[in-house]
Amino acid sequence: MPQLSLIHRMTSYMAWADDVMLKNAAQLPDVELMEPRDALFGSIVGTFDHILVVAEIFRAHLEGRSHPHTARFRDEELPFAEVAKRLRAMNDHYVELACHWTDAELAEVIKFEFVDGGKGAMTREDILLHLVNHATYHRGFISALLYPHKTKGAANDLTVFLRDVWPGMLSSQPVP
Repeated sequence: MPQLSLIHRMTSYMAWADDVMLKNAAQLPDVELMEPRDALFGSIVGTFDHILVVAEIFRAHLEGRSHPHTARFRDEELPFAEVAKRLRAMNDHYVELACHWTDAELAEVIKFEFVDGGKGAMTREDILLHLVNHATYHRGFISALLYPHKTKGAANDLTVFLRDVWPGMLSSQPVP
């Protein structure tokens, strides 16, 4: 296995931070999570699912296959438990890729088509960094949507991850 890289650290952060926010959101009943809100993706669940849809789209691009999405959101909202399960599994998949891809594989350019029809080309590394950044951006929206409910949510900041989680990941790595 290659040495742990910035890409592995950042995808691990994404997986951890999404899990923190999913746990924070799980404090609310499903009806609140699916309640229509004045938000870009309609609800708390819809915002989590948007993160998942984009991750599904880019997974298909990385695997050189088509995907079923024609937009960056689903026509019908999935239940929160299903979104949470799928998002955690997807994040685990990306952490695994980041952990095993070599520098040369991360530098490979992947060509694809955006859902709006535009042409795209990004390195694998750029795709993973996009997914990390994209999830961070939308967790901010989710935090704002959760705030009025006064949930007792844990912080999902990179600094908390680097202080509390990453050192344990480093110490559990086998010595080459």
